[in-house]
Amino acid sequence: MNIDLEAVFAAAPSPFVLLDRDLRIIWVNAAYLEVTGRARAEIVGQILSEAFPAPEDSVSDRMLRGSFRRVLASGRIDHLPLIPYPIRDAAGVEVTRYWSATHTPITDAAGQVQFILQNTYDVSDLYRNSAGTAPAHQALLLHRAEAVSRENLALGTLTEFFRAVFDQSPSFIAITNGPDHVFQIANQAFVQVIGQRELVGRSVREALPELEGQGFFDLLDQAYRSGEAITLRGVPAMLQREAGAAPVQIHVDFTYQPLRNADGVSMGLIIEGHDVTSQKQAEQDLIASRERFHSMAQTMPNHVWTATAAGGLDWLNDRIYDYTGAAEGDLYGEDWGKVVHPEDLPRVAENWGAAVAQGQRYEAEFRIRGADGHHRWHLVRAAPLHDAAGQVVRWVGTNTDIEDRKLAEAAIAELNATLEDRVAERNRELEDLHATLRQSQKMEAIGNLAGGIAHDFNNLLQTITGNLQLALRETPKGSALAARLEQAMGAVMRGATLSSQLLSFGRRQPLAPRVINLGRLLRGTDSIIRSAIGEGVEVETIVAGGLWTTHVDPTNVESALLNLAINARDAMNGKGKLTIEVGNAFLDDAYARANADVQPGQYVMIAVSDTGCGIPREILERVFDPFFTTKPEGKGTGLGLSMVYGFVKQSGGHVKIYSEPGSGTAIKLYLPRSHEAEEVIAPVQGDALTRGNETILLVEDDEAVRATAAQLLADLGYTVLQARDADRAMVVIESGARIDLLFTDVVMPGQLTSREMAERARAMNPDLPVLFTSGYTQNSIVHGGRLDPGVQLLSKPYTQEALAQKIRAVLERTPASAPVDAASANVAPQSETAPDPATLFAGVRVLVCEDDPLIRYGIVEGLQDAGCQIAEAASGAAALALLAAQPFDLLFLDVGLPDQPGTCVARQARQQAPDLPILFATGDLDVPEAAELGRCQVLSKPFHDAMMYRAIAQLLQRPSP
Repeated sequence: MNIDLEAVFAAAPSPFVLLDRDLRIIWVNAAYLEVTGRARAEIVGQILSEAFPAPEDSVSDRMLRGSFRRVLASGRIDHLPLIPYPIRDAAGVEVTRYWSATHTPITDAAGQVQFILQNTYDVSDLYRNSAGTAPAHQALLLHRAEAVSRENLALGTLTEFFRAVFDQSPSFIAITNGPDHVFQIANQAFVQVIGQRELVGRSVREALPELEGQGFFDLLDQAYRSGEAITLRGVPAMLQREAGAAPVQIHVDFTYQPLRNADGVSMGLIIEGHDVTSQKQAEQDLIASRERFHSMAQTMPNHVWTATAAGGLDWLNDRIYDYTGAAEGDLYGEDWGKVVHPEDLPRVAENWGAAVAQGQRYEAEFRIRGADGHHRWHLVRAAPLHDAAGQVVRWVGTNTDIEDRKLAEAAIAELNATLEDRVAERNRELEDLHATLRQSQKMEAIGNLAGGIAHDFNNLLQTITGNLQLALRETPKGSALAARLEQAMGAVMRGATLSSQLLSFGRRQPLAPRVINLGRLLRGTDSIIRSAIGEGVEVETIVAGGLWTTHVDPTNVESALLNLAINARDAMNGKGKLTIEVGNAFLDDAYARANADVQPGQYVMIAVSDTGCGIPREILERVFDPFFTTKPEGKGTGLGLSMVYGFVKQSGGHVKIYSEPGSGTAIKLYLPRSHEAEEVIAPVQGDALTRGNETILLVEDDEAVRATAAQLLADLGYTVLQARDADRAMVVIESGARIDLLFTDVVMPGQLTSREMAERARAMNPDLPVLFTSGYTQNSIVHGGRLDPGVQLLSKPYTQEALAQKIRAVLERTPASAPVDAASANVAPQSETAPDPATLFAGVRVLVCEDDPLIRYGIVEGLQDAGCQIAEAASGAAALALLAAQPFDLLFLDVGLPDQPGTCVARQARQQAPDLPILFATGDLDVPEAAELGRCQVLSKPFHDAMMYRAIAQLLQRPSP
């Protein structure tokens, strides 16, 4: 049988009122309201002495307060058989009435009094008439005793009722007393949050020591001192719920409500709140999932967008903004129609509306306007995302460019070429992005300068070379003039070597790799090496059996070997032993981890060892730096080893140097293994000039170079047609004139590029051979530092012999063996190498303060990859504690922290370390306080590692990766 105790007490004829420890009225029954003549709303929540005031220090005041003090002190029932107490009557007039009251304590599980239940009777009439009615008065007293017994029984039941209400509250509740916050009572929900432990009679610092440093004790002290309630939501806390167990993190909404006495002085606190850990985790998971999606979508080359369940766009990736030129937010909601072709919009809007209404997948083709005002066809697809109930909650869509599928066949061919260029350009951008992370700004600036100088210098040298050769042909051999011309030709070749070194230094010369056997190449260059280093050096060559092939530029391998041999000779002062060894090698994962620029795998190794003086450790780290040399002035350029390093790295290989002072030096070149068969290079037959009688179209914008080249070709017997740019060359080609070979410079002015001209010419005559020439190789026929497949290139400056051999090789469809001359002996990669972040930031101490564990993990991984030493904090308070304990070189700070704003943490951090660089991470576009604080950088989420590295480099005033 279920009994509603609250209803029983509410309907009881005996007056009841429930007070808390502050003597605040928290519940009354109807009988109490009737006997006092008050309404419930009028008195509930008030202090009893405020609801029914009596003169301070009067008999009535002292009797009532004394009874309450006895109950609170002893925890036992206290009776007031008779107490005069003033109260307003129905007319609002204050009259003294006589009462008989019983005060019953209601305690918690630890025996501490939490509430007082007052049962009171108005005995004014009995008191005033007692003189003339003694027998009746005695009878009434007996009835009163009996009533008190019954009321005490009811009181015990009511005490259990209120205890059950307290314990079964869905909120966690605890009450503390005094400035030390000693627990007086706590309900079951509170115990479930903190774990089973001793609470009552202990201060919060004794009962919950793990909360030290998390800010809760400070907030308790603040609420108690100020008397103002404090309410916070979603606050993280680390709790150790079981002895010896690892701390767990929870999130809570809570209020600290001060409890005051009648004088308004704080005497304790009510702690009330809810455990919102599950809700917070769900929110964090949703945010992390959304950020992962946005990060992934930003890396995709396609357009990616999302929409609400109603179909309004609410997010677009950068590809869409780049394409349309729209600002963020311009295309949200229904405004996406602004970039749809007017002829397509009605159909598209109708189909999209139908898909949204039916919750079905969407697919359509329509034209979207780009930033340049032109429309391009796109295939647009969208799929709905459903919740657990099957309702559509969002849409995710992509736009794919299908312009080439919509155009005519001729336009498709041209667009495909453009598309290939865009893809190649995008690949170059990605390669450059990674290269930038490992390359200093100095190398980039000097490399650009070297490329520009080489372009103009090679054109100048080409004119001089051609004219010198023509002059030599008309000058008697052995004459004084011929000797001077030969000397001039030698100076030109030295100039060409310098130009080639500049290109190699900037890694901008194209590689023409072939699948070769390094053992065979070493045997072929053995005599050159021996001749270069002199008889005082003993040379030993060792070629291992079963040697693998490698795909490299043989000319650059020969140049590298010669450079290393000459350096070894100088280190030995012309006397000693030089050992050149070629063999197979395998670099495993452990080696790759120890050398960040190495890919594990199979390599062909060339080791060049000498018995020279060796290299001191302090110099060893600089030997590959450009222009660094230990040779006397005028004895070396400091470019030799830099050129070797650049060639090997561009070929996908690895360089390792070992040296001990007094014991010699060994340099090992690791070149990637090729699984293809060796390409046998046909030797050049004889020294005589190879001639011909074919017709050659010469396209060159430089008048002097064109005139010289035309004379050289005519001297070789060829018929030469000339054009000064690609547009004029196309006129000649379209005229139908016979052309056996197209010989064109790469870099020219005009509307058409040389490559576009060549492709149009090949479209008209698929068998037309094309030979490019250039003194500047950062152009459309060189990608990744290598010639495009099938492209033939003659580097400027060139000799008439090189020109003759190359022309015949192209005309006869046979690969020419390029002569090892000053113009082509040294080839360098196109891209430059930026400083490795792992080296740039090695040992930098970074404090990462981010509350989201997934985001924090990604940041820490990226920083550790860059060589940083990391400390982590999930809150502002924890970060400030770490800053106080140890020094850091950089503070990486999330703006939206759970316990306090990141900007507040930054200000406090600057008080501890005024010069500390701070890197803010935010979901907004900016942090205005960053400019005020100074020496700050802002990263907008989502961001990738390259953006982070650049920001750190700026803060630390280091080269940008």
